[in-house]
Amino acid sequence: MFDVIIIGAGIGGLVTATQLAAKGVKVLVLERYLIPGGSAGYFQHQGYTFDVGASMIFGFGKKGTTNLLTRALDAVNVHLETIPDPVQIHYHLPDNLDIKVDQNYEKFLQNLIAYFPHEEKGIRKFYNECQKIFNCLNSIELLSLEELGYVMRVFWQNPLACLGLAQYLPQNVGDIARKYIKDPLLLKFIDIECYCWSVVPANMTPMINAGMVFSDRHYGGVNYPQGGVGKIAQKLAEGLEKCGGKIEYQARVTKIITKQGKAIGVQLATGEVYHAKKIVSNATRWDTFEKLLPKEQIPPNEKNWQQRYQKSPSFLSLHLGLEASVLSQGTECHHIILEDWEKMESAAGTMFVSIPTLLDSSLAPTGYHIIHAFTPAWISDWQGMSAKEYNYKKEQAAGEIIERLERIFPGLDAVLDYMEVGTPLTHRRFLGRVDGTYGPIPRRKLRGLLGMPFNRTAIPNLYCVGDSTFPGQGLNAVAFSGFACAHRIAVDLGF
Repeated sequence: MFDVIIIGAGIGGLVTATQLAAKGVKVLVLERYLIPGGSAGYFQHQGYTFDVGASMIFGFGKKGTTNLLTRALDAVNVHLETIPDPVQIHYHLPDNLDIKVDQNYEKFLQNLIAYFPHEEKGIRKFYNECQKIFNCLNSIELLSLEELGYVMRVFWQNPLACLGLAQYLPQNVGDIARKYIKDPLLLKFIDIECYCWSVVPANMTPMINAGMVFSDRHYGGVNYPQGGVGKIAQKLAEGLEKCGGKIEYQARVTKIITKQGKAIGVQLATGEVYHAKKIVSNATRWDTFEKLLPKEQIPPNEKNWQQRYQKSPSFLSLHLGLEASVLSQGTECHHIILEDWEKMESAAGTMFVSIPTLLDSSLAPTGYHIIHAFTPAWISDWQGMSAKEYNYKKEQAAGEIIERLERIFPGLDAVLDYMEVGTPLTHRRFLGRVDGTYGPIPRRKLRGLLGMPFNRTAIPNLYCVGDSTFPGQGLNAVAFSGFACAHRIAVDLGF
C-alpha cells in the first residue's frame, strides 16, 4: 500500500513525487512511456538529441523563490548543470519589427524604445508593473493556496507582497497594457509577447503569469539544461528513487478506482491494481475526468470549468539536423517568426524556433546543429486520411516550414542532414494527451487567474497537477503546481 500514487511522470507529477518523497511519504509514479518527462521529454536519432517541446526554460535561477526547478532538484539532492542564454527571444515580426529580448532588462527596454520612442513612458510603466508583480512573487514561498495555514503564515510574514498580488489576480495583461500604451502596433507586440507562452493574446493572459515570465527572464534568466531538456525529468526521477520513491515505466493507467465516491487506487492496462491513500493525476483534466473516471462521475465543477476553458491547439513540429555552416555568427537560440498579424492565433501562423546546439553543442554530431521549429496545429486537420495522404500532408507542411525558415536562415534547405515531422497525432500518441493539446486556454476573456482550478478535486483523495491547474502552462508553472500539490497532500496526510 502506497501513501500516494501519481499518474504520469511529466514535470508536474515528478515535482509532486519528489517533494513528497523528500518528506518521507511512500510514493509510486506510473508512467505510460519508456522515459519520464512528457512534454519535457526527448528522443535521439543518428547522433542527435532532440527536445520534444520547447527549450526556453525558466526556473533555474540561483536566488529568490521563483527558481522552482532549481529548488525541486535541490530537494532530492541532485544537480544539473545549465547554460545561460543571453537573449530570450529574437522576434521576426510584421512591420519590420526585429526585436531581441536581452536578459539585461535595460537593454531590452532600449531595443523596444528604439522602435517606439513616443511610447517610452508607457513601455517603462507597463514592464515595471510586471516587475512589481514578480518582486511580490519572488519574496514569498510558493506553495498551496488551498492550505489556510500556509496562506495565513505567508500573509503575516509579508502582507504587502500578498496584498500586491491579490489586486492582480483578477486582471489580464491587455487591460494593464492599454492603461499605459496607445500605439496599436506596440499593443500587437505585447500580444505576441503573451501568445508565445500562453497561446492567447494579452487580453486573455493573466497579469500574474506575465509578471512572472516578463520579469524572470531578466532575473533568473533563461537557462538551458546541459544534455537537453530531458535531463530535468531524468534527474528528478533519479532523485525520487534516491529518496525511496518508486517509478514504473510502460505502466499505462486506464482507470481511477473509486469506492463510495472516494479515489482509492488505479488500474493499469494489464489489469494490475494498485491502492493508495491519495491519487494524483498528471494527465490533462479532460483525460482525467472523461477517460480515467466513468462519465457519470464527472463533478459539476469540472463541467463548469470546461465551459470556461478549451483545449489549446497541438503543434506541428519539425526536428531538423543540418550543417552548422548555414547559421551566421551571432544567431540567437530562440526565435519567433510571424509574417501577418492577422494570422497570429491561426494554425501555422506563429512559428517557434529553437536552436539548442548554439548553447550545447553536445546535442548534435560535430559540425552540425539542431533546429526545432513548431507551429500551432489542430488534430481535426490531421484525421481521417489514408497513410499515403497523411505522409503527403506531412511533407507539404514540412516544406512550408522550411520555406519560412529559409527567409531567416538562407541556404538551410541545401544543408539538411536529418528531418523528423511530428503532427498532433504524434503528440497524442507519445505524450498521451487528449488531441495532442498542450493545455487549457480560456474560451473567452476571464478574470485573470481566478478561473483556474487548484490541485484538489471534488472527488475526495483525488488531486490534479500540471498545466490544467493553477498557475497554468510552462515548465516553471507546472513545477509550481507540483510544489503546491505536494504541500496540500503532505498536510492532508499529516506529514
